[in-house]
Amino acid sequence: MKKTEMKRVVLAYSGGLDTSVAVAWLREQHDVEVVTLTVDVGGGSLREGVERRAMSAGASRAYVVDARERFVTDFVWPHLQANALYQGAYPLATALARPLIAQLLVEVAQKEGADAVAHGCTGKGNDQVRFDVAVHALDPGLDVVAPMRVGMGLTRDQEIDYAAERGIEIPITKASPYSIDVNLWGRSCETGVLEDPWLAAPPDAYEWTVAPSDAPEPVEVTITFEGGTPVALDGEFLPPVHLVDRLHSLGGAHGIGRVDHVEDRLVGIKSREIYEAPAATILHTAHRALEGLTLSKDTLRFNRLVADEHARLTYDGLWFSALHRDLRGYVASSQRVVSGEVRIRLDHGAAVVAGRRSPLSLYDRNLATYDEGDAFDHASAVGFIEIFGLPLRVEAARHGAVGKHHGAAWAWTPPLLANMPASVKDREAT
Repeated sequence: MKKTEMKRVVLAYSGGLDTSVAVAWLREQHDVEVVTLTVDVGGGSLREGVERRAMSAGASRAYVVDARERFVTDFVWPHLQANALYQGAYPLATALARPLIAQLLVEVAQKEGADAVAHGCTGKGNDQVRFDVAVHALDPGLDVVAPMRVGMGLTRDQEIDYAAERGIEIPITKASPYSIDVNLWGRSCETGVLEDPWLAAPPDAYEWTVAPSDAPEPVEVTITFEGGTPVALDGEFLPPVHLVDRLHSLGGAHGIGRVDHVEDRLVGIKSREIYEAPAATILHTAHRALEGLTLSKDTLRFNRLVADEHARLTYDGLWFSALHRDLRGYVASSQRVVSGEVRIRLDHGAAVVAGRRSPLSLYDRNLATYDEGDAFDHASAVGFIEIFGLPLRVEAARHGAVGKHHGAAWAWTPPLLANMPASVKDREAT
């Protein structure tokens, strides 16, 4: 990009080493005015003194936005209502924050009359896609600059020297062996020894949760939902951020929310990630339990398809697509009856459903019971089975029952050992 193409850039600024150096680098390399935007999405994402640090790095203005409430209500709750977990495991904490930050970048850029926005993502991760795609969807006229992806290319030591030469205030701390991202919905941890998926994650990969074996005696918490979103804990109605923070602390103390996952990144590689999401784990467990009580079988079946698609679109950075918008609309409609209470036992790393109830429950004890008061017409089951099994009887009569004759296709084939370590081959041989 030519220097003359930009006059003012809004940089997503964390206050760490990379983005502090990026302020000066953008000014020097592109001859632009740099405005910084720091977004507080909870979980310790807001560093102390971030505004002062941005100005010391050469920013002309420094915005610091408390977006925690907006993050929960506009991004986390729709994702929770959809039961959206990427590949059935990842609670999408980082992925959910990116469209919000992109939205705020565009808002500040428009307010400041900026020509471009910038972020500190590398060329190997998912976040670069999420930021670029979201920004261009919201304002196609804005350019996106990524110093860490192209151009800057400094090592950590070089960045420290670069900052020292220019008098830039930076947080000098012990270099973590991991790459970490946090917000109030979850913490992600990668790189270092975690890049070997065979090795167990060491204790220092976790910060929010105690080891399940060290957790205290189990406790129970009752979560109240209205329209598919949590509103109260143990009968106490709480604002959204406070509710998440309360469950975060409670779940972490009981070792809940650890996820060790090898996932498929958008850029085409597999990555081993360690996640901590105490509140998300508890709330997802409770929400699914309440849905099982209040939604029909067909709605639950269809919702599982929607959940996977919702998670994929969020993970891939397509939050602002028409499909994502329309899926959110469907989810919100389906959640109208998901109201009630769920009791969750926090037990040494596990969130276990202990009970659920709802005034809109589809569970009818008189139909379900095998005891006195059974209202189910057992005799009607004969006719039901006759009609239900009719297509299979016709198929079996014409084509033969599948599995009736066991041929070679049913034989078990042992695993291929050619590429396994010798120790594994020896075990397989025995």
